[in-house]
Amino acid sequence: MSKQKILLVDDEPDILEMIGFNLEREGFEVFTAPNGRKALELAKTHLPDLVLLDVMMPEMDGMETCRELRDDARLKNTIIAFLTARNEDYSQIAGFDAGADDYISKPIKPRVLISRVKALLRRGTPVAVEAPKRELAGIVIDKERYVVYKDGVELSLPKKEFELLALLASQPGRVFTRENILSSVWGNDVIVGDRTIDVHIRKLREKLGDDFFKTIKGVGYKFEP
Repeated sequence: MSKQKILLVDDEPDILEMIGFNLEREGFEVFTAPNGRKALELAKTHLPDLVLLDVMMPEMDGMETCRELRDDARLKNTIIAFLTARNEDYSQIAGFDAGADDYISKPIKPRVLISRVKALLRRGTPVAVEAPKRELAGIVIDKERYVVYKDGVELSLPKKEFELLALLASQPGRVFTRENILSSVWGNDVIVGDRTIDVHIRKLREKLGDDFFKTIKGVGYKFEP
């Protein structure tokens, strides 16, 4: 069985050495890059299963690197997690909008990081809808191409936004609890911040309209076409 491949991108040599050592000890094949440009070269050569990506780097920052990774069709489903000390809400919104799947704040203990990495790599296939295409009130969800159409205009949503939309739209009118959403979209073993769902709902509202997504205070969300 081939090793799972992880690309670690950070401009701090100590972090590359420490995290890289711990990942290799767990049996992963690790590639390291000190900046975004080198990361893109390595990603296109090795096609990693997971990219751990620092935000603040010289030459090309993490946000731009993430967007360019997502532009490569071969890397569209590669898991990308930002590894950064910046935990402000606006930074997380920008990260998810760039196409990130998760957000890991530094400093983090190696054992905890390994647990998060394994959880990310254990994620199953994307949330299923009843058919390859589903249309509701001018919104078409194309599961096979991983794109959404709003009034005939194609929207390429980041992976988690697409999965969240597909889940809510799979049963219009049903209230999905926050626990339902976290389990279905992020997985039971993945630790995400309290605001993660809210950030993704906010981005979906911006792109598709406020009226489709209803907040049930203290419970969760539902989709109403």
